[in-house]
Amino acid sequence: MDAANIVDVVSDFVTLRRAGANLKGLCPFHDDRTPSFMVSPSKNICKCFACGEGGTPVHFIMKHEQLSYPDALRYLAKKYHIEIKERELSDEEKAEQSERESLFIVNEWANEWFQQQMNDTVDGRAIGLAYFRQRGFRDDLIKKFQLGFCPDKYDAQWKAGKEAGYNEEFLLKTGLCIRNEQGKTYDRFRNRVIFPIHTISGKVVGFGGRVLDSRTKGVQVKYQNSPESIIYSKKRELYGLFFAKKAIVQQDLCYLVEGYTDVMAMHQQGVENVVASSGTALTHEQIRAIHRFTENIVVIYDGDAAGIKASQRGIDMLLAEGMTVKLLLLPDGDDPDSFARKHTAEDYQKYLAEHQVDFIQFKTNLLLEEAQGDPIKLSRLTGNIVQSLAVIPDEITRTFYIKETSQMLSVEERIITTAVGKVRKQLREERQREAARQQGQSATSETSRPSTGGYNNVAQTDVPPQTENTEPVLTAEEEAVLAGIIPESKPATPSAINLQTKRQKDDELFLQTEQLLIQMIIRHGEKVMCNIKDQDGTERPITVVEYINLSLMDDELKLQSPLHQRILDEALEHYWEEGFRCDRYFENHPDLTIAELATELAHEKETLSKIHNKGIPIKPEEERLGELIPHLMGDYKLAVVDRELRKLMELISSPEVMADKERSIEVMKRYQDIKHVQSQLGRMRGDRVLT
Repeated sequence: MDAANIVDVVSDFVTLRRAGANLKGLCPFHDDRTPSFMVSPSKNICKCFACGEGGTPVHFIMKHEQLSYPDALRYLAKKYHIEIKERELSDEEKAEQSERESLFIVNEWANEWFQQQMNDTVDGRAIGLAYFRQRGFRDDLIKKFQLGFCPDKYDAQWKAGKEAGYNEEFLLKTGLCIRNEQGKTYDRFRNRVIFPIHTISGKVVGFGGRVLDSRTKGVQVKYQNSPESIIYSKKRELYGLFFAKKAIVQQDLCYLVEGYTDVMAMHQQGVENVVASSGTALTHEQIRAIHRFTENIVVIYDGDAAGIKASQRGIDMLLAEGMTVKLLLLPDGDDPDSFARKHTAEDYQKYLAEHQVDFIQFKTNLLLEEAQGDPIKLSRLTGNIVQSLAVIPDEITRTFYIKETSQMLSVEERIITTAVGKVRKQLREERQREAARQQGQSATSETSRPSTGGYNNVAQTDVPPQTENTEPVLTAEEEAVLAGIIPESKPATPSAINLQTKRQKDDELFLQTEQLLIQMIIRHGEKVMCNIKDQDGTERPITVVEYINLSLMDDELKLQSPLHQRILDEALEHYWEEGFRCDRYFENHPDLTIAELATELAHEKETLSKIHNKGIPIKPEEERLGELIPHLMGDYKLAVVDRELRKLMELISSPEVMADKERSIEVMKRYQDIKHVQSQLGRMRGDRVLT
């Protein structure tokens, strides 16, 4: 990390020109027409001020070359001729690694053999190559996707593999050949055209074989895939991702289709940012593989209504992973392959661009059409839409979709918000029960929270992917309102809407205050800010991260954001280590979310020392830590208290509490106690707090 120079690394991919103390160039991560990609030699980071991408040399290589964190380190080590010492593998690990490498080698041989059989034999050209050409695929595309053919012979590949010197065990473990109970061995893919399946890095992990058209009559399973092995898992792989990753990054969009030929047809029409789930249900692993390259996905369906319904769970899984989902419906009877054969590349691309529909609009229209005239069915199907809304992890996105759904269904926004909240609560409880079960605890046990007035971390908005049979739990009245059978009896008042808006603003301000503490930890966490006296009266130096942690512990507080708390915990684990620096540690963190936040918080746009106040230069932050950190800590504690007071005031005003005299007195006493704490904190900070 010390050797990697950001200018050297970025210059391998971007033409940079001097812009003051920094350098500037066209961003490699989006279609940049005016240079917006800045490189700072002094800070050793880069940043695009248009799309937001950037970071350290390690994270630039991870993003640009689509490498894992360890592989990016290896890339830079090789660039700077630095030897990496990795631990010696155990005998078991060596055996497994050797087996994995052997399986990859056998698959590479098989891939070449399939291609040779198609291109260099009479039967291959007459049957396999003719099939692809008949489907309209160009020869350059056939070569690009390394398509092949397996002859109609019982054990041709088995014999060829043994003659080439490959171990029988690996020919069987890759699934290229099968041995039956009688001990006879035969080829799995005989008399089929072959589609090799590649990893993101281009290694062949498996194959898909398709029965030729003349044999598909009456055959339900046209495709046969390699079996699961230590190198191939159907739930992890996406067909075409190796060929699509660069286009996905450039266009910040991925098309998702069903089959091999759909991917090839779209490539032939000039659309390369496309992958296929290979006819299987979409999995979390596949979604995360796409998410590495983009957050935007367009799911392309043919006109089969049954297929659309079967894929609805996949849509919810995409939403739960934080993807922006759009859908595109092709005309009845067409799939991406057949549709491509009827249109020019220009018309095809134009259709894709003009017929993408937001998922909520698509799903709502589909369900409304199906439930037309049946209020009860409409109620249940609306619950289906609520289920999709509930799994969206981002609160702002979810709120926007709730508003849009409310307008489309002509249902009050409050009702849908309530229904979504119930589903999210149910999903959280399911997650807690699952976590408890995995830890060997009782399924009904929950982690108790300290009674500190809501100070502990309860801001959990992430929801796990839904299970197939999860139904939203609505009351009979809510179901009737959703279905339009009865009008909503309690419409949201302007004051209620204003209150909700105020809460959102207060929460945003609170998290901004908390983030200032995290900014100080990232910039100066390991630095000594002052001396403190221990219980025996001796003085000792205290670091920024120690002070913040002790100050929180004094009042039994925890940071509200799980990400912020994780940064604090990790800083506490390492701050005492010799040579440790918080900024370097978090900017190069394997978790990209932490690394990006650290990069953003660690560096100011302008240096404070350049700013003058009435002719007096302001001291750098690190010279003012002794006064700055306690001041920020006081701000944070006041924000916690203000938040608690707001909650208590709302509680006092609620009809339930006002009707219960005993409860009302209890809440008011609690309010006075917290108000006293607020006054004390204000005096300590020198502020005037009205009582």
